[in-house]
Amino acid sequence: MQITVFGASGDAGSRVVAEALSRGHRVRAVARTAERLRALPEQVEVWTGNAADPADVEKAAAGSDVVVGATRPAPGREHELAEVAAALLEGLAGSGTRLLVIGGAGSLTVAGTGKLLTEQPDFPAHLLPIAEGGNRQLEVFRTTAHAVNWTYISPAALFEPGERTGVYRLGTDELLTDEQGNSALSMEDMAVALLDEIERPRHHRTRFTVGY
Repeated sequence: MQITVFGASGDAGSRVVAEALSRGHRVRAVARTAERLRALPEQVEVWTGNAADPADVEKAAAGSDVVVGATRPAPGREHELAEVAAALLEGLAGSGTRLLVIGGAGSLTVAGTGKLLTEQPDFPAHLLPIAEGGNRQLEVFRTTAHAVNWTYISPAALFEPGERTGVYRLGTDELLTDEQGNSALSMEDMAVALLDEIERPRHHRTRFTVGY
């Protein structure tokens, strides 16, 4: 498949690129500046473009089977998550191209509480801006009138670079935790789950979550 990745130079996006290449897919990597993409493997097709610009989205996605959104804004610019979501939907309108977006965990409910992760009393205050930005991002997909075949993927609460195990669990709208109550997922295994979904589609116009 031809897969276009926005945010390909970031922590999550670069791992999606690596996983896609390892499975024999063709990858087009998109970032705002070409410099950010220099560290990617040479077989990657490099494009410069802004995921918040529908025209850039349309151009970069041309000829692609799937578009992956893996952008993460700088601190203080969390509002861009919702803006990028809207631009991706507008740029892909009528294309028939599938869209998968790596989002946040904040909009997941916590078992036994009936409340979102961001509504928990012990949720770290310094993470609220990016988490609430992710909540608004998901709301754009759920409420905007469009015909794009989108899938929003929420990671576990602790989502960081780590080991590729190839083992994970799937859920819907509730935060996944292990027997000790820990909620974690490596970015490498998020890439595995995302490529598995691309190759064997199971979720359409909905959100699912991945964790251990």
